[in-house]
Amino acid sequence: MASLPATGNGLIVSFGEMLIDFVPTTSGVSLAEAHGFLKAPGGAPANVAIAVTRLGGKAAFVGKLGDDEFGHMLAGILKENNVNADGITFDQGARTALAFVTLRADGEREFMFYRNPSADMLLKPEDLNLELIRSAKVFHYGSISLIVEPCRSAHLKAIEVAKEAGSLLSYDPNLRLPLWPSPEEARQQMLSIWDKADIIKVSDVELEFLTGKVDDASALSLWHPNLKLLLVTLGEQGSKYYTKNFHGSVDAFHVNTVDTTGAGDSFVGALLSKIVDDQSILEDEPRLREVLKFANASGAITTTKKGAIPALPTESDVLNLIKGA
Repeated sequence: MASLPATGNGLIVSFGEMLIDFVPTTSGVSLAEAHGFLKAPGGAPANVAIAVTRLGGKAAFVGKLGDDEFGHMLAGILKENNVNADGITFDQGARTALAFVTLRADGEREFMFYRNPSADMLLKPEDLNLELIRSAKVFHYGSISLIVEPCRSAHLKAIEVAKEAGSLLSYDPNLRLPLWPSPEEARQQMLSIWDKADIIKVSDVELEFLTGKVDDASALSLWHPNLKLLLVTLGEQGSKYYTKNFHGSVDAFHVNTVDTTGAGDSFVGALLSKIVDDQSILEDEPRLREVLKFANASGAITTTKKGAIPALPTESDVLNLIKGA
């Protein structure tokens, strides 16, 4: 049996939005019915960066926050979690983004966003810390930064700079339909940067949104010649992987799910932390399966507590779950 690789020392740079999720104090109610809300830091790219450092890896975050109490609080949370914050800029004229997120009784989420515009949307190409981006072994990003200018241009420039510097590009489209002008626009923009990525992770919901179905054929219809690894996460059904030479699935770990927020980000952070120093794992099925098992376990643990960042596990948490399963 292949053994689990060590967590790498190479830098993983995560690009995009960081915001505050307000989560109802009682589960299973709509936003209108909620009596109170808990403040939970979030934003998928930031969650990934913290997931990496919690597991013992090295990460940095690149993005823009409001020059307000919430923005400085978020920057502080990154630093407390050992994430390099040299890529953060603060906008004096715009607020840090907020999202109200409720968990329905079935554990699925409903979102309402406050960004009109929020600071993350105002990141300009000239705000980018190019030196930090060039030092990334892995450069990870989503699609929310593609919604409006100037953030979209900053995103495209960051991808280009990372690629030129030889970074492995990791893309999790992270569909948030309420933020897009229309589903068509979301689909078109999400696919506009598809061919640049080396690793792409989609959820079953995103796969269905992009292709109309959730099966091997629809996943393979998203394959592009430069892709090294395509992942489809299936919640409690585990995950599927596709490479040029092989594909398969890895079972999920069964846990007591409280909140699915951040599970996909935890999965991505775990995967990236294990391949950052050794990309040959992507071509070695037994080793890749060990890493994906680790990533599945990491994602599973994140669903056992409310909020994404407080629920992100350490390496020993993950290994204990794997041992006990």
